[in-house]
Amino acid sequence: MEQGEGGSTRRRGKEGEATRYKGIRMRKWGKWVAEIREPNKRSRIWLGSYSTPVAAARAYDTAVFYLRGPSARLNFPDLLAVEGPAAAASDMSAASIRKKATEVGARVDALHRLQPHVPVAGEFADRVDLNKTPEPENSDCDWDGD
Repeated sequence: MEQGEGGSTRRRGKEGEATRYKGIRMRKWGKWVAEIREPNKRSRIWLGSYSTPVAAARAYDTAVFYLRGPSARLNFPDLLAVEGPAAAASDMSAASIRKKATEVGARVDALHRLQPHVPVAGEFADRVDLNKTPEPENSDCDWDGD
C-alpha cells in the first residue's frame, strides 16, 4: 500500500507501480479491470476488463457519475460525456450503468488499439517537463528564426 493525497491509500500494481486511477486494478496477467460498489449495498457492479488502465478508469468514471451525480470524484473530470444533466444520479439500474460504462471503456480501448503510439490522456503530461525549453531533435533546425 502507498500513502496518497489526503491520507488515502492506493494499492501497488505489478512491479511496485502505484495505480493512479480510482476504481481499477490490474490482474496478474496484465489486464485492467474496473468495478464499483453500489451505494448503500454490499454488492459491486462489474464494469469490465480492459487492456489499458485509462480505459478501465474511464469506465469507472462513467459508472460513478451515473451513481453519484456531478459531485462524484472522477479520474478524468474533463472527459465525461453524458446525455444531459438529467442523466446524472438518476434511478438507473445496475445493468444499464454497467452497459454505459462498458461502452465507454470499450471505445477507449479500441482507440488505443488503433493508435497505440498516441499518448492516452495523462501519459503525455507525465513524460514531458512543460517548464523546460524544447531542444531540436536534429541539428538542421533553426531556432533563432534567421
